[in-house]
Amino acid sequence: MNIFVASLPFNADDDDLRQLFEPYGEVTSSKVIFDRERNRSKGFGFVEMSDEAAGQTAIAELNDSSYEGRTLVVKVAEARPERRERRY
Repeated sequence: MNIFVASLPFNADDDDLRQLFEPYGEVTSSKVIFDRERNRSKGFGFVEMSDEAAGQTAIAELNDSSYEGRTLVVKVAEARPERRERRY
């Protein structure tokens, strides 16, 4: 199950995100999205959990919860829209 997490503190990294979700089940990947130009977090990321039931529990427990003074937004990640080819 792929989970979207927003309103992360800007100092959060992949390991912080993993540790936040591990109490709910096996985390197969965690990724905080970074702004390359500013070299800092964009304040959101994605977590992949192997068990859907564990993922749903994590979403229910962590959505609207406080993490380092921020109220998290946690929900099922939507499929990324396909990118159109650029034609020059």
